[in-house]
Amino acid sequence: MSDKPTTAVDIGAISRKIITNVEQVVVGKRQQIIKVLVAWFCEGHVLLEDVPGVAKTMLARAFAASMGCTFKRVQCTPDLLPTDITGGSIFNQKLSEFEFRPGPLFAQLVLADEINRATPRTQAALLEAMAEASVTIDGTTHTLTPPFLIIATQNPVDHEGTFPLPEAQLDRFLIKLSLGYPTRDEESQMLEMLKRQHPLASLKPVATAEQLVACQRAIRTVHVDEKIRKYITNLVHATREHHDLALGASPRASIALYRTSQAIAAIRGRNYVEPDDVKHILPSVLLHRLILKPESRLQNVKLDEILVDIVDETEVPMIEPPRARAATASPGGD
Repeated sequence: MSDKPTTAVDIGAISRKIITNVEQVVVGKRQQIIKVLVAWFCEGHVLLEDVPGVAKTMLARAFAASMGCTFKRVQCTPDLLPTDITGGSIFNQKLSEFEFRPGPLFAQLVLADEINRATPRTQAALLEAMAEASVTIDGTTHTLTPPFLIIATQNPVDHEGTFPLPEAQLDRFLIKLSLGYPTRDEESQMLEMLKRQHPLASLKPVATAEQLVACQRAIRTVHVDEKIRKYITNLVHATREHHDLALGASPRASIALYRTSQAIAAIRGRNYVEPDDVKHILPSVLLHRLILKPESRLQNVKLDEILVDIVDETEVPMIEPPRARAATASPGGD
């Protein structure tokens, strides 16, 4: 990889290659693909909530294959133990000592399938990895190999034998998405793609893990105007003050909205954030962090409608691109 710093233009080009590659497997879900990429660029994690059979697993595997990253899938069940995910110390009879055997959590992309079927103890085992990109076992901290991403799935229909994720763990997910059913044309295209072999079998990497890590660093340098920062905080504070909400968005949500807006701007090839970037990613970042009041739920108030009202009622700032603003400030410059 070149020593040249990664720019917004580079991120845009890399993103287009990854998105196009993943679309060879997952049809008609470009916005969801972009948002998963946003989460990986921001070193965050994704919760996919949808019915079975809509390509949640294929989406995760396609992302790992597109970047040549290691992939592991964990099928969550009530009898799954934390050590089944993290790994543990195994006694080696030849060496007469304990040695650490890493679990599936040590892959670069981990799919936790049906996470709400795992017990709270096992769910909690993911928290350190999601927050710190490390795992502590027997007093020893093991750093996970970057770029590290957890994609967790859950079925919103079948609740029997499940353990709902607590608010504290939901807040750990940077983004929550739903894929939804394909259209008739998209489903017909999918059947045509599967005629000879699964497209995942022939999917080749179009980027490297090193490029992705470079993009993660470059995302942090995308310019966010002070007016945009105030816009983000105004939106978040409006959720805390809304009369229909028992729980508004946390400061972690503000950080998430800030970082994801940077990533959206970079994917679009810009080195600065616009208000539309914030609006675009807002529902995926905030909806799973909000809780309705019981009386509002009984009145069939919808969280997405509340967010639409908040966006409509919040003043949108007018900003200039950084170069244009610099030129205006010093017209006599070089």
